[in-house]
Amino acid sequence: MTFDSFGLRAELLDAVKASGYTTPTAIQQRAIPAITQGNDLLAAAQTGTGKTAAFTLPLLHRLAAQRPAGKGRPVRLLVVAPTRELAAQIHESVKNYGRDLPLKSAVVFGGVGMQPQIDRLRRGVDVLIATPGRLLDHLQRGHVRLDRLETVVLDEADRMLDMGFIHDIRRLLKQLPRERQTLLFSATFSSEIRRLASGMLQDPVEIDVAPRNSAAETVAQKVYRLDKAKKRQQLSQLIHEGDWQQVLVFTRTKHGANNLSRQLDKDGLSAAAIHGNKSQSARTRALDGFKQGQVRVLVATDIAARGLDIDQLPHVVNYDLPQVAEDYVHRIGRTGRAGNVGEAISLVAPEENKLLKGIERLLKRPLERAETTV
Repeated sequence: MTFDSFGLRAELLDAVKASGYTTPTAIQQRAIPAITQGNDLLAAAQTGTGKTAAFTLPLLHRLAAQRPAGKGRPVRLLVVAPTRELAAQIHESVKNYGRDLPLKSAVVFGGVGMQPQIDRLRRGVDVLIATPGRLLDHLQRGHVRLDRLETVVLDEADRMLDMGFIHDIRRLLKQLPRERQTLLFSATFSSEIRRLASGMLQDPVEIDVAPRNSAAETVAQKVYRLDKAKKRQQLSQLIHEGDWQQVLVFTRTKHGANNLSRQLDKDGLSAAAIHGNKSQSARTRALDGFKQGQVRVLVATDIAARGLDIDQLPHVVNYDLPQVAEDYVHRIGRTGRAGNVGEAISLVAPEENKLLKGIERLLKRPLERAETTV
């Protein structure tokens, strides 16, 4: 199957080709036809499966095909995302794929000034990408209207529930037209997600390309058992000796991310931390530096890293194991993408044995043990 088989506009196909994609992923093969036909959608897909293009391409195709009735340029497509980074990345995708289409888009999120966003919204946009809190702010102050909305996308809905956005989402949905298309994307179909979906989706098409316990087959997974005090030394050694140029490291806490980033800098490794307490400009700077190769090690917490779209990431390290076994699958899903072989390393202290057992139970297999060198 090729992208040509979906009947998408030539401008979109050219943009896809320019991005280097030739074959649609599993989620794209199933979601694009369903969305094009106007169905509601409940889709389970992890980060790195191509889900952003799976909804962006068919929705831009439809928006470009028909101008709205009435005056002005109303918001016709709304995409809601849990984090600033994910919202910004979806906006980049919309601009990239829609570069030759007569459509305007904007992104709004917290942590930055309101006025530039207000000015942008007043000029009119077809596509709005937003985080829940900032969007509600703009709605309450009358900066934007959603009464002519055609489609709403909730991306990474499971993370929105985890982050406590459920009330914001419910408030938001009450302000949308009843006649609309609704697409809900989640890493898993938990009972909470199904409850949320049942109240907002009409006879949805269900797609599941993310079995809850699957870990990418293109990822080599290894565990180093060692004392907590030796983790940083082992990590530095792995990076130096393996000549790793780009590695994403997960810590459990913001404080831990800051500390580790500073220590790695002292070890001669350019490192930056990314977490919820960092300003938006600091987070953007760290991410851009990492993508461009100026920052070798990006240290992140789970919520901050959710939705980071980094192509062909070769190494992911669990400096601290996640408290929830499913988050292990999300973390390592950032490497070995698009058929590239990746490596996921976990540094496991004795007090984390229980967490390791939970992960192995979820994966239904033991992880390979590697010999420590410190």
